[in-house]
Amino acid sequence: MNTFHSARTSTSDYVVIGSGINSLVAAAELARAGASVTLLEERDRLGGFIDSGELTEPGFIHDTFSSWHPLFMAGAAYAELGQELHRHGLRYLNTEDAGTPWVCGSVGTDAKGRVATVLAQRDPVATAHAFEYAADREAYAVMLHEFGAQAPVIFGAMGSEMNLPNVAKLGFKALRMGFTKLQGLLRQGLMSGRNLTRSRFVGDEVDQLWAPWLLHAGLGPDQVSGGVMLPVMAASMHQFGLPIVAGGARGFVAAFESLLRENSVTIHTGVRADSILTRDGRAAAVITASGTFEASRGILASVSVPQIYDELLAGPEIPHRIRTLAGHYQPGRAAMQIHVALDAPVPWSDERLAQTPLIHLSTGSNSTAIACAQAESGLLPANPTIVIGQQCVLDPSRAPAGKATLWLQLQELPFEPVGDAAHELDTSGGWNEKLVAAYVQRVLSQIEHYAPGLRELVLGIKAISPRELSEVNRNAVGGDPYGGSAELFQNLLWRPLPQLGKGRSPVKGLWHIGAATHPGPGLGGGSGHLTAQQLIHRSKSPLRQKSST
Repeated sequence: MNTFHSARTSTSDYVVIGSGINSLVAAAELARAGASVTLLEERDRLGGFIDSGELTEPGFIHDTFSSWHPLFMAGAAYAELGQELHRHGLRYLNTEDAGTPWVCGSVGTDAKGRVATVLAQRDPVATAHAFEYAADREAYAVMLHEFGAQAPVIFGAMGSEMNLPNVAKLGFKALRMGFTKLQGLLRQGLMSGRNLTRSRFVGDEVDQLWAPWLLHAGLGPDQVSGGVMLPVMAASMHQFGLPIVAGGARGFVAAFESLLRENSVTIHTGVRADSILTRDGRAAAVITASGTFEASRGILASVSVPQIYDELLAGPEIPHRIRTLAGHYQPGRAAMQIHVALDAPVPWSDERLAQTPLIHLSTGSNSTAIACAQAESGLLPANPTIVIGQQCVLDPSRAPAGKATLWLQLQELPFEPVGDAAHELDTSGGWNEKLVAAYVQRVLSQIEHYAPGLRELVLGIKAISPRELSEVNRNAVGGDPYGGSAELFQNLLWRPLPQLGKGRSPVKGLWHIGAATHPGPGLGGGSGHLTAQQLIHRSKSPLRQKSST
């Protein structure tokens, strides 16, 4: 990859800042449409929160941050670029490749000390067959059927720019559902995940299985819009499973890099964008210590809200009112990654879990809501919801024969802890090495309750604390990898700013993309795709689509 070592000026149609999934998608689509594109990445590698490597012991390949790609496979960016990426070496592995019947599950101990395990299969009927109550089996089928009818509106909102014309089109699409169904969807959108499961199901299986998944959308089980997102998560798992990249997530980035280079994208790593130069009210160039990168058609910035308004656009081009709104942008809860090399697969008491790629340690809304509340109060959760990824179930090449990796994610942590809900750990030094190590042991101990002897198998551990997360990727403000709170007040029309969808372009010629912008977090590449397609379609001289051969 190229890095400038002396100040110079270069010009291209578009300059893209950052190289996370949205930047990669936008650069690829614009370049394939015939535009010249320059991509700037401040770190020494592409990919943002997509990477993998031997983080613990030789021969053990861990997905450093993100790992699972159902949102990408389900999205418009994959429909546009998937064939090309596979041609450049991308290969996915899923449940059907491993021959496992399970896609995900949850295990937890309720307040009465009862251990409950619930598992999902790709087949929703087979999943519901294990529910205790016949009424819940029927209600589950009804929930997914209703989601099918709602999907054009839900994905219409997530898959289009939130400006007035598109909102109007979305409104007409919603009206075609009929008043009764539309009213039901609106009411559901104002419900939390817990509201939905309590109102529809007698037993706890659906709540325990799917409420923890709301964390992956930046929500908790008691937050508005969870009533819509819970069926979205369930339907996505049933339809797309949990694909991972064969050999490690770095292969995804490698396929993108190869595609970009094939389409003449100029890539610079180790180059940090310091500011955006405006001329006559329009973004014209990116200023770096290495040189000036002129953009004749536009600049796309996959950065955080503070970075774009406090650093890149620090001049008078942003009105005081907008800058004030940007200052009110709220990060979500912090997260932590823990990677473990094991001398053997996890010794689950319930042997079915050994064949399950992803497991949540949770009883559902009850335990997850408590952990969220503790984190929001600045406390280390006593019983965090633990996301347990077993990539070796799908891809045995991730570890030497007979051994295994664990990918653990915690999504309910305070960035600056003020105490420990369990009254055991000293938080006065913040996320120092001692606290990180102690919290890792809490996590492993809680998993060991369902897998006796787990800690005896540990060969190596690599933990990435919330503070480290924010240091390796500046977009993770406050240790939040989801680009800011995804609650309704800061989502859809109001993401990234409450400007009725106008926050995408704070000045002419500049487009803000990434998790901080609509349609929000996740490995879908949605904002990059939306912006690229707008630019392609709006071009005065329509860009000629390159052949995919």
